Amino acid sequence: MKGVKHDHSQLIDRVRQQLPEEERLCDLADLFKVFGDTTRMRILFCLFESELCVCAISELLGMTQSAISHQLKVLKDNQLVGNRRAGRTIYYFLKDEHVRSIISQGYEHLFEHKEEAL
Repeated sequence: MKGVKHDHSQLIDRVRQQLPEEERLCDLADLFKVFGDTTRMRILFCLFESELCVCAISELLGMTQSAISHQLKVLKDNQLVGNRRAGRTIYYFLKDEHVRSIISQGYEHLFEHKEEAL
């Protein structure tokens, strides 16, 4: 049926009304960029299991405390991790259940599709 046009105007109007503002979409894209670093993902997976201090994360990942601290700052600035002080030690943890959900759903999504391919 060459040359047949479909009228999608109602559908397009409905979808257009539901689209978030451009600024919010940029903020969301920036958030997902934070997850695009392997070191940060390794840190998040460590914190998925338990709250930890910088020295414990450093030992777990075989990296310097300075490198870990830098990545924790990025994660904290993006509200993905929080911290608490106990004496002279600062412990880091996942900020909330949303962070836990993003990580677990992303991980499940990856392996769901790999198992389908087998």
